[in-house]
Amino acid sequence: MRLSRGGYLIREGFRSIGTHGFMSFASVTIIMACLIIMGSVSLLSVNIDRLIGDLEDQNEVVAFIDDKYADEEQARSFQSAIEAVPNVSSVQFVSRTEAFENFMENYTDWMREGLDETTLRHRYVIHLTDIALMAQTKEDLKAVEGVADVRVHLEYADACITIRNVVSAISLVLIVMLVFVSFFIMSNTIKLATFGRREEIAIMKMVGATNGFIRLPFVVEGLILGSMGGSLAFLAEWVFYEMVTGRLVGSIAGEFFTFVPFKEVAPVVFILYMGTGILVGAFGGVNAIRNYLKV
Repeated sequence: MRLSRGGYLIREGFRSIGTHGFMSFASVTIIMACLIIMGSVSLLSVNIDRLIGDLEDQNEVVAFIDDKYADEEQARSFQSAIEAVPNVSSVQFVSRTEAFENFMENYTDWMREGLDETTLRHRYVIHLTDIALMAQTKEDLKAVEGVADVRVHLEYADACITIRNVVSAISLVLIVMLVFVSFFIMSNTIKLATFGRREEIAIMKMVGATNGFIRLPFVVEGLILGSMGGSLAFLAEWVFYEMVTGRLVGSIAGEFFTFVPFKEVAPVVFILYMGTGILVGAFGGVNAIRNYLKV
């Protein structure tokens, strides 16, 4: 295709947007709405995932050293073996003296009666790389020489994993549904815009115009509308996200939750919005005139 012909077809795509201003506005608005809903669900999932990650970091495994290794130097000698256990990300040694001081600070008088530091054991506070492997890591830690017992909260870990899986599954289903809804609505919106041009398309077919020549202006129109919808949805999502998280940070929720800053995810959100908008617009434009090309 010559450059002049290509330029003509692209100009036709831009002209069509102006000619069908209301339908173009409707298309952009629909794409924006679908992307904002899809993006909001995704950002909610990201924040829940961050929250669960923070909870996982607080889910400590404690390995108690056998009483026969009462000497602190002996107890510390097992650190390298514990660090070598698979799925262990960090290890902190806590002597029985430190454990006793923490106990005295955090519990009431009647619970402290008759206790001294010899009542407690040296221990290691351990964080895991993946809490889904906590049960296996517990058995591996028990097998380390000098470890008498391992305290884990398997129920807590299972709850975190279940919540994460459910949120991820729901988010994925909603996102896929919204992509199909966006494509369907966009396609039908452009179909309405092309209904008034069906005779023009039929004439072009009868005089020998190729399907590609006829289709390209509609593809260009869909690309432009998709790009506009994606960029405007990104800006609207940014404003909406900052407004919502700003209010939540200023409320009691901000004392318990740490929200992901929008700037941290902005590049990914922008690429996804623009990519989805362009694809939905292009495929919508192609699909919109499929029936009119069957002349």
